[in-house]
Amino acid sequence: MTEPSILLEIADRVATVTLHRPERLNAFDEAMHAQLAQALDRIELDRAIRAVLLTGAGRAFCAGQDLGERQIADPTLDLGATLDRLYNPLIRRLQRLERPVLCAVNGVAAGAGANLALACDIVLAARSASFIQAFCKLGLVPDSGGTFILPRLVGPARAMGLAMIGEPLPAEQAEAWGLIWRCVDDDRLMEEAHALAAHLATQPTRGLGLTKRALHASAGNGLDEQLDLERDLQREAGRTEDYQEGVAAFLGKRQPAFKGR
Repeated sequence: MTEPSILLEIADRVATVTLHRPERLNAFDEAMHAQLAQALDRIELDRAIRAVLLTGAGRAFCAGQDLGERQIADPTLDLGATLDRLYNPLIRRLQRLERPVLCAVNGVAAGAGANLALACDIVLAARSASFIQAFCKLGLVPDSGGTFILPRLVGPARAMGLAMIGEPLPAEQAEAWGLIWRCVDDDRLMEEAHALAAHLATQPTRGLGLTKRALHASAGNGLDEQLDLERDLQREAGRTEDYQEGVAAFLGKRQPAFKGR
Protein backbone atom coordinates (compact mmCIF):
# COMPACT_ATOMS: atom_id res chain seq x y z
CA MET A 1 0.00 0.00 0.00
CA THR A 2 1.33 3.44 -0.96
CA GLU A 3 2.21 5.70 1.96
CA PRO A 4 0.12 8.90 2.12
CA SER A 5 2.10 11.99 1.15
CA ILE A 6 0.03 14.23 3.44
CA LEU A 7 -0.80 13.42 7.06
CA LEU A 8 -3.68 15.21 8.75
CA GLU A 9 -4.23 15.07 12.49
CA ILE A 10 -7.03 16.99 14.20
CA ALA A 11 -6.93 17.40 17.97
CA ASP A 12 -7.89 20.11 20.44
CA ARG A 13 -9.15 22.46 17.68
CA VAL A 14 -5.80 22.31 15.84
CA ALA A 15 -5.29 20.67 12.44
CA THR A 16 -1.70 19.51 12.00
CA VAL A 17 -0.77 18.97 8.35
CA THR A 18 2.50 17.14 7.69
CA LEU A 19 4.16 16.96 4.28
CA HIS A 20 5.10 13.28 4.16
CA ARG A 21 7.49 12.32 1.39
CA PRO A 22 10.65 12.28 3.51
CA GLU A 23 12.57 10.12 1.03
CA ARG A 24 12.10 12.95 -1.53
CA LEU A 25 12.63 15.78 0.99
CA ASN A 26 8.86 16.32 0.85
CA ALA A 27 9.06 17.58 -2.74
CA PHE A 28 5.69 18.05 -4.42
CA ASP A 29 4.27 15.63 -6.94
CA GLU A 30 0.71 15.43 -8.29
CA ALA A 31 -0.47 13.06 -5.56
CA MET A 32 0.87 15.30 -2.81
CA HIS A 33 -0.90 18.34 -4.26
CA ALA A 34 -4.16 16.39 -4.47
CA GLN A 35 -3.92 15.11 -0.90
CA LEU A 36 -3.04 18.56 0.46
CA ALA A 37 -6.05 20.02 -1.34
CA GLN A 38 -8.25 17.34 0.24
CA ALA A 39 -6.83 18.15 3.69
CA LEU A 40 -7.59 21.85 3.19
CA ASP A 41 -11.11 20.97 2.02
CA ARG A 42 -11.70 19.19 5.32
CA ILE A 43 -10.19 22.02 7.35
CA GLU A 44 -12.29 24.66 5.60
CA LEU A 45 -15.50 22.72 6.26
CA ASP A 46 -14.80 21.98 9.92
CA ARG A 47 -15.52 25.14 11.89
CA ALA A 48 -14.35 23.45 15.08
CA ILE A 49 -10.79 23.73 13.73
CA ARG A 50 -9.46 27.08 14.90
CA ALA A 51 -5.76 26.88 13.97
CA VAL A 52 -3.63 25.06 11.40
CA LEU A 53 -0.04 23.85 11.84
CA LEU A 54 1.94 22.95 8.71
CA THR A 55 5.26 21.07 8.93
CA GLY A 56 7.35 18.43 7.18
CA ALA A 57 8.46 14.88 7.94
CA GLY A 58 12.10 13.88 8.13
CA ARG A 59 15.07 16.19 7.61
CA ALA A 60 13.44 18.72 5.27
CA PHE A 61 10.37 20.90 5.25
CA CYS A 62 9.92 20.87 1.47
CA ALA A 63 12.33 20.85 -1.47
CA GLY A 64 9.77 22.37 -3.83
CA GLN A 65 8.74 20.62 -7.03
CA ASP A 66 9.84 17.02 -7.53
CA LEU A 67 11.86 17.42 -10.72
CA GLY A 68 11.86 13.67 -11.22
CA GLU A 69 8.21 14.01 -12.18
CA ARG A 70 9.00 16.40 -15.02
CA GLN A 71 9.64 15.40 -18.63
CA ILE A 72 12.14 18.17 -19.39
CA ALA A 73 12.47 17.30 -23.09
CA ASP A 74 8.71 17.50 -23.63
CA PRO A 75 8.13 20.37 -26.13
CA THR A 76 4.62 20.87 -24.73
CA LEU A 77 5.87 21.45 -21.17
CA ASP A 78 4.02 24.46 -19.72
CA LEU A 79 5.18 25.39 -16.24
CA GLY A 80 2.74 28.29 -16.16
CA ALA A 81 -0.15 25.83 -16.48
CA THR A 82 1.27 23.87 -13.54
CA LEU A 83 1.26 27.03 -11.43
CA ASP A 84 -2.29 27.88 -12.49
CA ARG A 85 -3.53 24.39 -11.67
CA LEU A 86 -1.61 23.50 -8.50
CA TYR A 87 0.64 26.02 -6.76
CA ASN A 88 -1.30 29.26 -7.19
CA PRO A 89 -4.58 27.83 -5.83
CA LEU A 90 -2.66 26.44 -2.84
CA ILE A 91 -1.07 29.79 -1.97
CA ARG A 92 -4.39 31.59 -2.40
CA ARG A 93 -6.17 29.11 -0.12
CA LEU A 94 -3.64 29.56 2.66
CA GLN A 95 -3.82 33.34 2.42
CA ARG A 96 -7.63 33.39 2.37
CA LEU A 97 -8.21 30.80 5.08
CA GLU A 98 -9.76 32.82 7.89
CA ARG A 99 -7.98 30.88 10.57
CA PRO A 100 -4.35 31.33 11.63
CA VAL A 101 -1.88 29.13 9.74
CA LEU A 102 1.37 28.42 11.58
CA CYS A 103 4.34 26.85 9.78
CA ALA A 104 7.09 24.90 11.57
CA VAL A 105 10.04 24.68 9.16
CA ASN A 106 11.91 21.64 10.40
CA GLY A 107 14.67 21.62 7.77
CA VAL A 108 15.53 22.96 4.36
CA ALA A 109 12.77 24.87 2.57
CA ALA A 110 13.71 25.33 -1.07
CA GLY A 111 12.02 26.75 -4.16
CA ALA A 112 8.25 26.51 -3.93
CA GLY A 113 8.74 24.89 -0.52
CA ALA A 114 10.31 28.08 0.83
CA ASN A 115 7.53 30.25 -0.55
CA LEU A 116 4.87 27.85 0.73
CA ALA A 117 6.26 28.37 4.22
CA LEU A 118 6.40 32.15 3.79
CA ALA A 119 2.78 32.22 2.63
CA CYS A 120 1.73 31.04 6.09
CA ASP A 121 0.77 33.57 8.76
CA ILE A 122 3.43 32.82 11.36
CA VAL A 123 6.66 30.93 10.63
CA LEU A 124 8.86 29.19 13.19
CA ALA A 125 12.06 27.56 11.94
CA ALA A 126 14.52 25.12 13.47
CA ARG A 127 17.96 26.63 13.96
CA SER A 128 19.39 24.14 11.44
CA ALA A 129 16.76 25.04 8.81
CA SER A 130 17.42 27.24 5.80
CA PHE A 131 15.47 28.98 3.05
CA ILE A 132 16.65 28.74 -0.55
CA GLN A 133 15.22 30.54 -3.58
CA ALA A 134 16.59 27.78 -5.80
CA PHE A 135 14.81 28.85 -8.99
CA CYS A 136 17.84 30.72 -10.39
CA LYS A 137 19.82 27.47 -10.34
CA LEU A 138 17.38 26.12 -12.93
CA GLY A 139 16.90 29.23 -15.04
CA LEU A 140 13.45 29.81 -13.55
CA VAL A 141 11.58 32.65 -11.84
CA PRO A 142 10.60 32.49 -8.14
CA ASP A 143 6.97 31.38 -7.99
CA SER A 144 4.34 30.39 -5.42
CA GLY A 145 4.18 34.04 -4.39
CA GLY A 146 7.93 34.47 -3.94
CA THR A 147 8.26 37.64 -6.00
CA PHE A 148 5.38 39.17 -4.04
CA ILE A 149 6.25 38.02 -0.53
CA LEU A 150 10.05 38.41 -0.47
CA PRO A 151 10.38 42.16 -1.18
CA ARG A 152 7.58 42.92 1.28
CA LEU A 153 9.28 40.96 4.05
CA VAL A 154 12.97 41.77 3.54
CA GLY A 155 13.03 44.72 1.11
CA PRO A 156 13.94 44.86 -2.58
CA ALA A 157 17.73 44.62 -2.20
CA ARG A 158 17.70 41.46 -0.11
CA ALA A 159 14.87 39.96 -2.15
CA MET A 160 16.88 40.49 -5.34
CA GLY A 161 19.97 38.90 -3.80
CA LEU A 162 18.05 35.88 -2.52
CA ALA A 163 16.34 35.39 -5.90
CA MET A 164 19.36 35.94 -8.14
CA ILE A 165 22.12 34.28 -6.12
CA GLY A 166 20.12 31.44 -4.59
CA GLU A 167 22.31 31.02 -1.53
CA PRO A 168 20.80 29.25 1.50
CA LEU A 169 19.57 31.71 4.11
CA PRO A 170 20.04 30.20 7.59
CA ALA A 171 17.09 30.39 9.96
CA GLU A 172 18.88 32.74 12.36
CA GLN A 173 19.54 35.19 9.54
CA ALA A 174 15.96 34.79 8.31
CA GLU A 175 14.74 35.84 11.76
CA ALA A 176 17.16 38.79 11.88
CA TRP A 177 15.95 39.98 8.47
CA GLY A 178 12.28 39.71 9.43
CA LEU A 179 11.57 36.89 6.98
CA ILE A 180 10.16 34.66 9.75
CA TRP A 181 8.68 35.11 13.19
CA ARG A 182 11.19 33.11 15.23
CA CYS A 183 14.17 30.76 15.05
CA VAL A 184 13.98 27.91 17.59
CA ASP A 185 16.45 25.27 18.74
CA ASP A 186 15.88 22.09 16.75
CA ASP A 187 14.86 19.97 19.72
CA ARG A 188 12.27 22.55 20.80
CA LEU A 189 10.72 23.39 17.42
CA MET A 190 7.69 21.14 17.50
CA GLU A 191 7.08 21.72 21.21
CA GLU A 192 6.96 25.49 20.60
CA ALA A 193 4.94 25.08 17.42
CA HIS A 194 2.30 22.91 19.09
CA ALA A 195 2.12 25.29 22.06
CA LEU A 196 1.65 28.31 19.80
CA ALA A 197 -0.96 26.50 17.68
CA ALA A 198 -2.81 25.50 20.85
CA HIS A 199 -2.76 29.13 22.01
CA LEU A 200 -4.06 30.42 18.66
CA ALA A 201 -6.86 27.84 18.79
CA THR A 202 -8.17 29.49 21.99
CA GLN A 203 -8.18 33.01 20.56
CA PRO A 204 -10.99 34.98 18.82
CA THR A 205 -10.83 33.18 15.48
CA ARG A 206 -13.10 35.54 13.55
CA GLY A 207 -11.08 38.55 14.68
CA LEU A 208 -7.82 36.86 13.72
CA GLY A 209 -9.25 35.98 10.31
CA LEU A 210 -10.36 39.57 9.73
CA THR A 211 -6.92 40.81 10.84
CA LYS A 212 -5.31 38.46 8.34
CA ARG A 213 -7.58 39.79 5.58
CA ALA A 214 -6.71 43.39 6.42
CA LEU A 215 -2.97 42.83 6.49
CA HIS A 216 -2.98 40.99 3.16
CA ALA A 217 -5.06 43.72 1.54
CA SER A 218 -2.74 46.48 2.76
CA ALA A 219 -0.09 45.62 0.14
CA GLY A 220 -2.35 46.83 -2.65
CA ASN A 221 -4.24 49.61 -0.87
CA GLY A 222 -3.54 53.27 -0.31
CA LEU A 223 -4.12 54.76 3.14
CA ASP A 224 -7.70 55.86 2.39
CA GLU A 225 -8.64 52.42 1.04
CA GLN A 226 -7.07 50.72 4.04
CA LEU A 227 -8.82 52.99 6.52
CA ASP A 228 -12.12 52.18 4.86
CA LEU A 229 -11.34 48.46 4.99
CA GLU A 230 -10.42 48.69 8.68
CA ARG A 231 -13.75 50.41 9.33
CA ASP A 232 -15.70 47.70 7.52
CA LEU A 233 -13.84 44.81 9.14
CA GLN A 234 -14.05 46.41 12.60
CA ARG A 235 -17.80 46.73 12.15
CA GLU A 236 -17.93 43.01 11.38
CA ALA A 237 -15.64 42.11 14.31
CA GLY A 238 -17.72 44.23 16.70
CA ARG A 239 -20.75 42.05 16.01
CA THR A 240 -19.08 38.76 16.97
CA GLU A 241 -19.70 36.76 20.13
CA ASP A 242 -15.96 36.82 20.78
CA TYR A 243 -15.93 40.61 21.00
CA GLN A 244 -18.74 40.52 23.55
CA GLU A 245 -16.85 37.88 25.52
CA GLY A 246 -13.59 39.82 25.33
CA VAL A 247 -15.19 42.95 26.74
CA ALA A 248 -17.06 41.02 29.44
CA ALA A 249 -13.86 39.25 30.48
CA PHE A 250 -11.93 42.54 30.59
CA LEU A 251 -14.58 44.22 32.74
CA GLY A 252 -14.89 41.14 34.93
CA LYS A 253 -11.08 40.85 35.32
CA ARG A 254 -11.06 37.24 34.16
CA GLN A 255 -9.64 35.22 31.28
CA PRO A 256 -11.90 35.23 28.20
CA ALA A 257 -13.38 31.99 26.87
CA PHE A 258 -13.50 32.65 23.16
CA LYS A 259 -15.55 30.34 20.94
CA GLY A 260 -14.32 31.45 17.53
CA ARG A 261 -17.69 33.02 16.67
